[in-house]
Amino acid sequence: MANFLLSFPDIIHINITGPIDAAINYMVVNWKAFFQIIKIILGGMIKSVGAVINIIPWWVLILLVVFASWKISGSWKKAALYGILLFFIGCIGLWKLMNQTLTIVIVSVFISLLFGFPLGIVASRSNRAMHIMRPILDTMQTMPSFVYLIPAVMLLGIGNIPAIIATTTYAIPPIIRLTAQGIRQVDKEVLEAAKAFGSTRRQTLIKVQIPQALPIIMTGVNQTIMMAISMVVTCSMIGATGLGTEVITGINRLESGRGFAAGIAIVIMAILIDRLTQGALKNDKKN
Repeated sequence: MANFLLSFPDIIHINITGPIDAAINYMVVNWKAFFQIIKIILGGMIKSVGAVINIIPWWVLILLVVFASWKISGSWKKAALYGILLFFIGCIGLWKLMNQTLTIVIVSVFISLLFGFPLGIVASRSNRAMHIMRPILDTMQTMPSFVYLIPAVMLLGIGNIPAIIATTTYAIPPIIRLTAQGIRQVDKEVLEAAKAFGSTRRQTLIKVQIPQALPIIMTGVNQTIMMAISMVVTCSMIGATGLGTEVITGINRLESGRGFAAGIAIVIMAILIDRLTQGALKNDKKN
Protein backbone atom coordinates (compact mmCIF):
# COMPACT_ATOMS: atom_id res chain seq x y z
CA MET A 1 0.00 0.00 0.00
CA ALA A 2 2.88 2.36 0.85
CA ASN A 3 4.51 1.74 -2.53
CA PHE A 4 1.20 2.44 -4.27
CA LEU A 5 0.94 5.82 -2.53
CA LEU A 6 4.56 6.83 -3.10
CA SER A 7 5.10 5.55 -6.66
CA PHE A 8 2.78 5.58 -9.64
CA PRO A 9 1.42 2.04 -10.12
CA ASP A 10 2.92 0.17 -13.08
CA ILE A 11 -0.34 -1.65 -13.83
CA ILE A 12 -1.88 1.64 -14.94
CA HIS A 13 -0.45 2.19 -18.39
CA ILE A 14 -1.84 3.76 -21.55
CA ASN A 15 0.09 2.94 -24.71
CA ILE A 16 0.18 5.97 -27.01
CA THR A 17 3.50 5.22 -28.71
CA GLY A 18 2.13 2.16 -30.52
CA PRO A 19 -0.75 3.92 -32.32
CA ILE A 20 1.49 6.87 -33.28
CA ASP A 21 4.15 4.54 -34.72
CA ALA A 22 1.46 2.55 -36.52
CA ALA A 23 -0.02 5.71 -38.07
CA ILE A 24 3.37 6.91 -39.32
CA ASN A 25 4.26 3.46 -40.65
CA TYR A 26 0.93 3.35 -42.46
CA MET A 27 1.66 6.70 -44.12
CA VAL A 28 5.16 5.55 -45.08
CA VAL A 29 3.77 2.46 -46.82
CA ASN A 30 0.54 3.81 -48.34
CA TRP A 31 1.26 7.48 -49.02
CA LYS A 32 4.48 7.11 -50.99
CA ALA A 33 3.11 8.90 -54.06
CA PHE A 34 1.96 11.87 -51.96
CA PHE A 35 5.32 12.28 -50.25
CA GLN A 36 7.10 11.86 -53.56
CA ILE A 37 5.14 14.83 -54.89
CA ILE A 38 6.14 16.84 -51.80
CA LYS A 39 9.78 15.92 -52.40
CA ILE A 40 9.59 17.08 -56.02
CA ILE A 41 7.90 20.39 -55.11
CA LEU A 42 10.22 21.21 -52.22
CA GLY A 43 13.26 20.06 -54.14
CA GLY A 44 12.34 22.42 -56.97
CA MET A 45 11.84 25.30 -54.54
CA ILE A 46 15.20 24.67 -52.88
CA LYS A 47 17.00 24.58 -56.24
CA SER A 48 15.25 27.73 -57.49
CA VAL A 49 15.84 29.81 -54.37
CA GLY A 50 19.39 28.52 -54.04
CA ALA A 51 20.13 29.37 -57.68
CA VAL A 52 18.89 32.94 -57.22
CA ILE A 53 20.91 33.42 -54.03
CA ASN A 54 24.07 31.98 -55.57
CA ILE A 55 23.72 34.18 -58.67
CA ILE A 56 23.90 37.34 -56.53
CA PRO A 57 27.56 38.37 -56.14
CA TRP A 58 28.74 38.66 -52.54
CA TRP A 59 29.43 42.38 -52.83
CA VAL A 60 26.00 43.05 -54.33
CA LEU A 61 24.31 41.29 -51.40
CA ILE A 62 26.32 43.37 -48.94
CA LEU A 63 25.40 46.58 -50.77
CA LEU A 64 21.74 45.57 -50.77
CA VAL A 65 21.81 44.97 -47.02
CA VAL A 66 23.58 48.30 -46.46
CA PHE A 67 21.11 50.18 -48.64
CA ALA A 68 18.07 48.49 -47.06
CA SER A 69 19.42 49.18 -43.57
CA TRP A 70 19.98 52.83 -44.42
CA LYS A 71 16.49 53.24 -45.90
CA ILE A 72 14.87 51.57 -42.90
CA SER A 73 16.92 53.04 -40.05
CA GLY A 74 18.01 56.31 -41.65
CA SER A 75 21.47 55.82 -40.14
CA TRP A 76 24.59 55.28 -42.22
CA LYS A 77 26.43 54.06 -39.10
CA LYS A 78 24.01 51.17 -38.61
CA ALA A 79 24.02 50.41 -42.32
CA ALA A 80 27.83 50.30 -42.37
CA LEU A 81 27.90 48.10 -39.27
CA TYR A 82 25.48 45.60 -40.80
CA GLY A 83 27.56 45.55 -43.99
CA ILE A 84 30.73 44.88 -42.00
CA LEU A 85 29.05 42.06 -40.06
CA LEU A 86 27.91 40.41 -43.30
CA PHE A 87 31.39 40.88 -44.79
CA PHE A 88 32.84 39.20 -41.68
CA ILE A 89 30.92 35.98 -42.47
CA GLY A 90 32.75 35.79 -45.79
CA CYS A 91 36.07 36.57 -44.09
CA ILE A 92 35.78 33.48 -41.85
CA GLY A 93 35.04 31.26 -44.87
CA LEU A 94 31.34 30.62 -44.28
CA TRP A 95 29.72 32.55 -47.14
CA LYS A 96 28.60 29.48 -49.12
CA LEU A 97 27.25 27.77 -46.02
CA MET A 98 25.41 30.98 -45.12
CA ASN A 99 23.75 30.89 -48.55
CA GLN A 100 22.66 27.30 -47.97
CA THR A 101 21.21 28.19 -44.60
CA LEU A 102 19.49 31.25 -46.06
CA THR A 103 17.92 29.07 -48.74
CA ILE A 104 16.38 26.73 -46.16
CA VAL A 105 15.14 29.67 -44.07
CA ILE A 106 13.58 31.46 -47.06
CA VAL A 107 11.74 28.35 -48.31
CA SER A 108 10.54 27.43 -44.80
CA VAL A 109 9.33 30.95 -44.05
CA PHE A 110 7.59 31.20 -47.42
CA ILE A 111 5.67 27.96 -46.78
CA SER A 112 4.88 29.06 -43.21
CA LEU A 113 3.41 32.34 -44.46
CA LEU A 114 1.63 30.64 -47.37
CA PHE A 115 -0.34 28.41 -45.01
CA GLY A 116 -0.17 30.38 -41.76
CA PHE A 117 -1.61 33.66 -43.01
CA PRO A 118 -4.87 32.12 -44.38
CA LEU A 119 -5.24 30.00 -41.23
CA GLY A 120 -4.83 33.13 -39.12
CA ILE A 121 -7.59 34.84 -41.13
CA VAL A 122 -9.88 31.83 -40.61
CA ALA A 123 -9.14 31.86 -36.87
CA SER A 124 -9.87 35.60 -36.70
CA ARG A 125 -13.30 35.21 -38.29
CA SER A 126 -14.49 32.08 -36.49
CA ASN A 127 -14.47 31.48 -32.73
CA ARG A 128 -14.91 27.76 -33.32
CA ALA A 129 -11.85 27.65 -35.55
CA MET A 130 -9.89 29.60 -32.95
CA HIS A 131 -10.91 27.20 -30.19
CA ILE A 132 -9.79 24.26 -32.35
CA MET A 133 -6.48 25.83 -33.39
CA ARG A 134 -5.45 27.19 -29.99
CA PRO A 135 -4.58 23.85 -28.28
CA ILE A 136 -2.90 22.65 -31.48
CA LEU A 137 -0.75 25.79 -31.65
CA ASP A 138 0.03 25.52 -27.91
CA THR A 139 1.23 21.96 -28.48
CA MET A 140 3.30 22.93 -31.51
CA GLN A 141 5.02 25.79 -29.65
CA THR A 142 5.81 23.80 -26.50
CA MET A 143 6.83 20.54 -28.18
CA PRO A 144 10.64 20.09 -28.17
CA SER A 145 11.99 20.90 -31.60
CA PHE A 146 13.85 17.57 -31.83
CA VAL A 147 10.53 15.71 -31.87
CA TYR A 148 9.64 17.19 -35.27
CA LEU A 149 12.70 15.55 -36.80
CA ILE A 150 11.48 11.98 -36.20
CA PRO A 151 8.37 11.89 -38.44
CA ALA A 152 10.07 14.16 -41.00
CA VAL A 153 12.92 11.65 -41.42
CA MET A 154 10.60 8.64 -41.48
CA LEU A 155 8.36 10.14 -44.15
CA LEU A 156 10.87 12.03 -46.30
CA GLY A 157 14.30 10.60 -45.53
CA ILE A 158 17.26 12.82 -44.65
CA GLY A 159 18.46 16.08 -46.15
CA ASN A 160 17.10 19.56 -46.74
CA ILE A 161 13.54 18.50 -47.63
CA PRO A 162 12.62 16.98 -44.24
CA ALA A 163 14.48 19.89 -42.63
CA ILE A 164 12.12 22.32 -44.36
CA ILE A 165 9.07 20.35 -43.20
CA ALA A 166 10.33 20.28 -39.60
CA THR A 167 11.28 23.97 -39.69
CA THR A 168 7.92 24.97 -41.16
CA THR A 169 6.05 23.01 -38.51
CA TYR A 170 8.10 24.63 -35.77
CA ALA A 171 7.90 28.18 -37.17
CA ILE A 172 4.29 28.47 -38.34
CA PRO A 173 2.43 29.09 -35.02
CA PRO A 174 3.43 32.78 -34.53
CA ILE A 175 2.08 33.94 -37.89
CA ILE A 176 -1.22 32.13 -37.27
CA ARG A 177 -1.62 33.51 -33.75
CA LEU A 178 -0.64 37.10 -34.49
CA THR A 179 -2.61 37.32 -37.72
CA ALA A 180 -5.73 36.22 -35.86
CA GLN A 181 -4.97 38.53 -32.93
CA GLY A 182 -4.26 41.54 -35.13
CA ILE A 183 -7.46 41.21 -37.16
CA ARG A 184 -9.56 40.62 -34.05
CA GLN A 185 -8.17 43.76 -32.40
CA VAL A 186 -9.17 46.12 -35.20
CA ASP A 187 -11.36 48.90 -33.78
CA LYS A 188 -15.06 48.02 -34.07
CA GLU A 189 -15.92 51.62 -34.96
CA VAL A 190 -13.66 51.34 -38.02
CA LEU A 191 -15.46 48.15 -39.06
CA GLU A 192 -18.85 49.76 -38.56
CA ALA A 193 -17.78 52.73 -40.70
CA ALA A 194 -16.67 50.34 -43.46
CA LYS A 195 -20.03 48.55 -43.34
CA ALA A 196 -21.85 51.87 -43.40
CA PHE A 197 -20.12 52.70 -46.68
CA GLY A 198 -21.35 49.42 -48.14
CA SER A 199 -18.18 47.31 -47.92
CA THR A 200 -18.65 43.57 -48.20
CA ARG A 201 -16.96 41.18 -45.75
CA ARG A 202 -14.19 40.50 -48.24
CA GLN A 203 -13.65 44.20 -48.96
CA THR A 204 -13.62 44.97 -45.25
CA LEU A 205 -11.03 42.24 -44.67
CA ILE A 206 -8.73 43.24 -47.52
CA LYS A 207 -9.05 47.04 -47.38
CA VAL A 208 -9.63 47.66 -43.66
CA GLN A 209 -8.81 44.79 -41.30
CA ILE A 210 -5.57 43.53 -42.82
CA PRO A 211 -4.04 47.04 -43.29
CA GLN A 212 -5.03 47.98 -39.72
CA ALA A 213 -3.60 44.70 -38.36
CA LEU A 214 -0.42 44.84 -40.48
CA PRO A 215 1.96 45.91 -37.65
CA ILE A 216 0.92 42.91 -35.54
CA ILE A 217 1.03 40.62 -38.57
CA MET A 218 4.56 41.82 -39.33
CA THR A 219 5.54 40.97 -35.78
CA GLY A 220 4.29 37.45 -36.48
CA VAL A 221 6.39 37.36 -39.65
CA ASN A 222 9.45 38.44 -37.66
CA GLN A 223 8.89 35.75 -35.03
CA THR A 224 8.36 33.11 -37.70
CA ILE A 225 11.69 34.04 -39.31
CA MET A 226 13.49 33.94 -35.97
CA MET A 227 12.06 30.52 -35.11
CA ALA A 228 13.06 29.22 -38.53
CA ILE A 229 16.64 30.38 -37.98
CA SER A 230 16.67 28.77 -34.54
CA MET A 231 15.98 25.39 -36.16
CA VAL A 232 19.10 25.58 -38.34
CA VAL A 233 21.38 23.68 -35.98
CA THR A 234 18.69 21.20 -34.97
CA CYS A 235 17.88 20.28 -38.58
CA SER A 236 21.54 19.70 -39.37
CA MET A 237 21.16 16.52 -37.31
CA ILE A 238 19.05 15.06 -40.15
CA GLY A 239 21.35 16.10 -42.97
CA ALA A 240 20.36 19.73 -43.60
CA THR A 241 23.22 21.64 -45.19
CA GLY A 242 24.48 25.01 -44.07
CA LEU A 243 25.95 26.61 -40.98
CA GLY A 244 24.31 24.10 -38.65
CA THR A 245 26.45 21.36 -40.19
CA GLU A 246 29.57 23.22 -39.06
CA VAL A 247 28.22 23.43 -35.51
CA ILE A 248 27.46 19.69 -35.40
CA THR A 249 30.85 18.87 -36.92
CA GLY A 250 32.53 21.04 -34.32
CA ILE A 251 30.69 19.17 -31.56
CA ASN A 252 31.49 15.72 -32.96
CA ARG A 253 35.18 16.53 -33.47
CA LEU A 254 35.51 18.67 -30.34
CA GLU A 255 36.64 21.61 -32.49
CA SER A 256 35.43 24.55 -30.45
CA GLY A 257 36.66 27.19 -32.91
CA ARG A 258 34.80 25.61 -35.82
CA GLY A 259 31.52 25.44 -33.93
CA PHE A 260 31.97 28.91 -32.45
CA ALA A 261 32.66 30.48 -35.87
CA ALA A 262 29.49 28.93 -37.33
CA GLY A 263 27.56 30.04 -34.27
CA ILE A 264 28.74 33.62 -34.76
CA ALA A 265 27.63 33.51 -38.40
CA ILE A 266 24.17 32.27 -37.37
CA VAL A 267 23.91 35.03 -34.78
CA ILE A 268 24.90 37.67 -37.37
CA MET A 269 22.27 36.32 -39.78
CA ALA A 270 19.61 36.43 -37.08
CA ILE A 271 20.58 39.98 -36.02
CA LEU A 272 20.52 41.33 -39.57
CA ILE A 273 17.17 39.74 -40.43
CA ASP A 274 15.65 40.79 -37.11
CA ARG A 275 16.82 44.41 -37.42
CA LEU A 276 15.62 44.69 -41.02
CA THR A 277 12.17 43.26 -40.31
CA GLN A 278 11.78 45.19 -37.06
CA GLY A 279 12.86 48.37 -38.83
CA ALA A 280 10.30 47.78 -41.57
CA LEU A 281 7.68 47.23 -38.87
CA LYS A 282 8.51 50.53 -37.14
CA ASN A 283 8.37 52.42 -40.44
CA ASP A 284 4.98 50.87 -41.14
CA LYS A 285 3.70 52.00 -37.74
CA LYS A 286 4.90 55.56 -38.41
CA ASN A 287 3.12 55.62 -41.76
